[in-house]
Amino acid sequence: MDQSINPEADPHAEIRREVGKLCARFPGEYWRKLDAERGYPTEFVNALTREGWLGALIPEEFGGSGLPLSAAAAILEEIHASGSNGGACHAQMYIMGTLLRHGSEAQKAEYLPKIASGELRLQAFGVTEPTSGTDTTALRTTARREGDTWVVKGQKIWTSRAEHSDLMLLLARTTPRDQVAKKTEGLSTFLVDMRKVLNNGLTIRPIRTMMNHNTCEVFFDDMVIPADALVGVEGKGFRYILDGMNAERLLITAECIGDAKWFIGKATAYAKERVLFGRPIGQNQGVQFPIARAYAQMRAAEGILQRGLQKFEAGQNCGEEANMGKMLGAEASWAAAEACVQTHGGFGFAEEYDIERKFRETRLYQVAPISTNLILSYIGEHVLGLPRSY
Repeated sequence: MDQSINPEADPHAEIRREVGKLCARFPGEYWRKLDAERGYPTEFVNALTREGWLGALIPEEFGGSGLPLSAAAAILEEIHASGSNGGACHAQMYIMGTLLRHGSEAQKAEYLPKIASGELRLQAFGVTEPTSGTDTTALRTTARREGDTWVVKGQKIWTSRAEHSDLMLLLARTTPRDQVAKKTEGLSTFLVDMRKVLNNGLTIRPIRTMMNHNTCEVFFDDMVIPADALVGVEGKGFRYILDGMNAERLLITAECIGDAKWFIGKATAYAKERVLFGRPIGQNQGVQFPIARAYAQMRAAEGILQRGLQKFEAGQNCGEEANMGKMLGAEASWAAAEACVQTHGGFGFAEEYDIERKFRETRLYQVAPISTNLILSYIGEHVLGLPRSY
């Protein structure tokens, strides 16, 4: 079954083929072993780095490929459609926008070539906190200027890949809330070299979750970083982070679509070959219809994603598409996961089929990187013009 939008018109068809070949070297057995031991897919991430896929958005002058966001979306979709998981490395793509758009020339020259080559890993995104959640402007982590340094104090949570990253993009308050006109002001973004402060003001504690997704609590105990770690202008960091949110949601939508394609492919194949009561189970509407509905949901999300990517690359506001795509993509992948488990019956719970692993992994997208309810709030307020609901 061909699940691409239009194979003849797909400008990234070659990218999909090559990423698919790479993923074929990391079959289900690889991911099952990591899942059992809660291991990080170092070999997989290194392979993606060596072949240039994680440097896709980095300009060629800094050693990257200089590809558009739609290419990054194709890469991540193919990773997930192959049965692999991009959660160990996708942040390097969507964090990149903040550094590219707002980083100094010195920061770009220092870090981008090393990220592109794999010498440095930019995977940690320090924004969410235990008390503020998605209410980012209420964060309590502070950074105060002392001479030629910043001193950071506070805590982050759900900082994924912190144990496997060299650099962290960090958001902290540099001006107290009661001293700014708007609560979105006074927040600043920093590019932290974690190698220099680990166990010297920076403490990382892993959080065990229902799926093998490396995520952590991060503590800053008067962590000292140089003044030039500041990205852009002091106090404007919230806007810099928002700049990357649409890219993040579009790329996560692509991952959801990839998951949905994997589940649909598995369910369809099994429904055709599994024979009970003298007929393939896919002939039964109770089996066939949930798969068909999930396919329709996936296609709907795919269409929204393509429109969002087009607007993003044209420099247009794609907030509506980025949010709706993420919601619809997450719903499609979950519907496909449910249909796949139900189609396989008891075998859907057996580790060797990889379905239960992917089932757990795709459930995350209903909650993160933004919950469905907050997306609905965005649509209500910013698209429909309804009063703010929170």
